[in-house]
Amino acid sequence: MTTTTDTLSIGEVSDRTGLSVHALRFYEREGLLVGPVHRTSGGRRRYRAPDVDWLLICVKLRESGMPLAEQKRFAELVRQGPGNEAERFRLLDTHRQRVDARIAALEECRSVITWKVGVYADHLARGEANGLWDPTT
Repeated sequence: MTTTTDTLSIGEVSDRTGLSVHALRFYEREGLLVGPVHRTSGGRRRYRAPDVDWLLICVKLRESGMPLAEQKRFAELVRQGPGNEAERFRLLDTHRQRVDARIAALEECRSVITWKVGVYADHLARGEANGLWDPTT
C-alpha cells in the first residue's frame, strides 16, 4: 500500500507541474490522467511519482496546442494498455507535424520582425526617421 510518505499532496503536485490546484482537479474530472488519484481516509488526493510524470507530459502537450479531445484520447489509449501503440503513435505524430508547422510559421514571422528591427536600428543609429512608415503623411 502506498503511504503518504511516497505520495504528494495536490499542492505539492501543483508546485512541481505548474498546474493550479483547480487545473489538477479539472484534469482528473476530464479523464486526462492515466490512473486513479489515490485518496487518504479523509478524502485528500495523494499523487504518486508516475502521476506527476504523466502530468508533466500533459502540460507539454497542452502548451504545444494539442486539443483537449486529443489529450483525452491519448490518455484513454494509455489506460487501455498494450496493443494500441500504433494509434498512440499516429496521434502524437500528427500533433508533432502541427507543432513543426507552427514552428516554421513562427520562424518566418521572426525573420520579418528581425529585418524590421534592423531597419529601425539603422535609422536610430543615423539619428533619422526618414524612410520609416508614417501614417500621418
